[in-house]
Formats: sequence, C-alpha cells, structure tokens
Amino acid sequence: MYATGEFGLKAYDISADPRVPKLVGQLNMPGMWETEDTDFDPKRKIIYLSRDPRAFGGTTATGESGIYVVDASKPESLRQITYVTVPAGHTTTCVNDCKYLWTGGPAKASWMPADWGGRPVWVTDVRDPAKPKVHKDPIDTGRNDGKTDYTHDIQVDSDGVAWASGRGGVRGYYTTGRHYDPVRKKWRKATAVDPVPYAGGGLDEATTNSTFMHNSYRAVGQTKNQAADPRRWGDGKLLYVTEETFNDGCANDGLLVIASLRGSYGGEGWRSTPEHRFRLNTVATWGVVGKEGSDPESTDCSAHYFDVRDGVIAQSFYSQGTRFLDVTDPTNPRQVAYYRPADAASWQPYWHGRYVYVADNTRGVDVLEPTFR
Repeated sequence: MYATGEFGLKAYDISADPRVPKLVGQLNMPGMWETEDTDFDPKRKIIYLSRDPRAFGGTTATGESGIYVVDASKPESLRQITYVTVPAGHTTTCVNDCKYLWTGGPAKASWMPADWGGRPVWVTDVRDPAKPKVHKDPIDTGRNDGKTDYTHDIQVDSDGVAWASGRGGVRGYYTTGRHYDPVRKKWRKATAVDPVPYAGGGLDEATTNSTFMHNSYRAVGQTKNQAADPRRWGDGKLLYVTEETFNDGCANDGLLVIASLRGSYGGEGWRSTPEHRFRLNTVATWGVVGKEGSDPESTDCSAHYFDVRDGVIAQSFYSQGTRFLDVTDPTNPRQVAYYRPADAASWQPYWHGRYVYVADNTRGVDVLEPTFR
C-alpha cells in the first residue's frame, strides 16, 4: 500500500496482516501539496506524483507544477527516476495503459490566458519514463459552456474511456481506437493527445449546489455489475459524480450526484454555451445533512472521493466521515453504514478484500471492516 501527502511517499506492507500496515519504505519530500490522486503503473512499478504549484511555499499564480516519476520496484528503497515540469499539477492520471499521463488543475497561473477559469489538461508521454515529453497544447478546453476552466481529475473506466471532471461538469473521451467524432463530424483515430469526444456534459444546477465536479465513475463492461443493476439501467448509461463545494452551511455543500448520459452522445457537452446550455439529467443526489451519524455542528461536509463495489459506494465526506451508500436503485441512494470519528477529515476510501482503507487528512489511514452484510 502506498500513501502520499505533504510528506512525500510512503510504502506499507499489508500482506501479513491487512489490519496492521507495516511501514517498509519512504521517499521524503517535505513541503509537497496534497499529491492528490497519485497514480501507479503496476506493470512497470512506477508511481507518478503530482506537484501542485502550491508545493514548497508556492502559489497557484506563480508556483511551479509538474510530475515526479518514482521507481517503486523495491518498496523499501523508493527512488526518484526524474521530474518534469508541466503547466498543470493538481492531479495526474494514467491513460492508455500508463503510456501517457493526463494532468489537470488547479486554478490558473498568472501567465495563462485571462479568460480561462482554471487549468485544463496537459498530456505527458511516459513511454520512456526516464524522459517524459509534455505535449505543448492542452486538451479538455472549453469545458464550461465554451470557457476553458479547471479540469480537476480524470478517471478511466473499464472500457478505456477517460472521464474528465471539473468546473462545468464531466466529459468522457476515447483515447484509443477509431471512433466517430461528433464534434468534428467524422471518423478518426483517437489518441491520448488528440482524444475523441464520447459523452457527458454539465450537471443540472437545479439539483446541485455548484458547477464544480471533482471526480466520477462509470460502471461499464467488466464493472457493469458494481453499481446499479445494468439489466434495468443499462451498461454504462449512468455517471456517478462527486460535487465538491464548500458553502455556508452543510446543506449547501457538495453532493454525490448520479446522472444519466442519455442525450449526450452527439457532442452536446462540447457545443454547450451560456445561451444554449446542455445539461445531463440528474437521476438522484445524496448529501449528509440530516442523515444518521451526521454532526449538525460540522461545517466541512462536502462529498469527496469514493470507491464502488457490489452496489455500494464508500464515499468520503470530510468531517462527516465515510459513508456507505447502496446505489443498486440509483433513484434512491440509501445509507447502510457510516464511520465518523470526532476528528474525521475523510479524504478517500479504498475497498481491499474485506476491508476499507480510508485516507484521512488528519488521522492518517483508518482500516475499517464493514459489518452491514
């Protein structure tokens, strides 16, 4: 198990006893900023750490961003292979079997175009991990009704579609193969640096508290049975999305949003404008306010990362802890369990065997054993 944070990177052995991770190695990098959504190449045993421009005392306006490439073939002796500067640096994600990285966020730098609302995605070729090559032109531009804005994170589904979440919604792209491009209106080859639009778009503001979508998940193909029943709801027809926002009062903070992709396969999410907006249809939302186990005094209640297994979403809600939601009926997400210690800052849960590992921003890692089944 690998853990990242402002300290850098740590490796833990969980093979002897999954309940008691044993520290076996670390790469000290004090001063890093979150290293949110670090990605790992399991074949080459390489970890990619994002450097946010706020790392080492920097700012979003002037700080340096990039990617550290780390050799994890020997967990007890983690080794930096190289570092490359990239115009984005909040999150980085493997695409095309970790031959390329998509890196997005955060807020724009001072040298970026004045009309941008945040950083889009830059692509890095890591086929030779010792010599990364950053493609000069960004992608996922114009994501917020035609305005280039903050792309926060990427999730790749089991069909290989890369879903880009951020301000303005969630859009999916083919990155390999030959597909019909509904925006250019022609068949063409999809690549990591020139992807083909697939589906997606903005989320309905009437059902959410903001336009900022943090991360997403589509149950499709090999994972089609992990969320709603595909026999009723279709294979890959629903998108599960975290809305992250921190408003006054928990009732106005970010939600789990379940949206239908119906009507978005013709490039609608790429042609949306303020005058002619396209929005996905919201199937349901879920928030912690008023739910069992919630702290009415808490002011830090936004949804954050989640993991899905056997119809249950395990989702972090910062100080409101980790919530387990049955989403087999996507119109009615239902809480079946929760874990909320008094000092919770739940960041992201991960299913692993019979356990759930929760990365907590104040507590470290909590190892949970769900008992609701």
